[in-house]
Amino acid sequence: MTLFRPLTAAAAACATLLGALPAHAANDFPTVARVLYVHECMRDHPGAHFEMVNKCACALDKLAEQISFDEYETLSTEANATTIGGERGAYLRENEGVQTAVRRYRKLQTEVKKACFVIR
Repeated sequence: MTLFRPLTAAAAACATLLGALPAHAANDFPTVARVLYVHECMRDHPGAHFEMVNKCACALDKLAEQISFDEYETLSTEANATTIGGERGAYLRENEGVQTAVRRYRKLQTEVKKACFVIR
């Protein structure tokens, strides 16, 4: 009985660690990026605070299942940069490679937000 308790505790600790592996192995985004994404989502889709926190966090989790943080950073930067006015923005708006990436990003955003009921 004395040996059984430490083994049970060790088995429970291993199970806990193994349970945490899939979350870590996924495309995990830095905490600051997650917070900023959820805040932006909530700003763009007002609603009940607790409900929207969960819906927007769900959308980011689904997005992270599909693309890496590096891809997200590139795609979101390109999408935001196309809103720059003047010649600098025109360069990006007229660049077909950038436009293809922006369309992909917006499509992903729509899919994950629909899946999490952020938008209908």
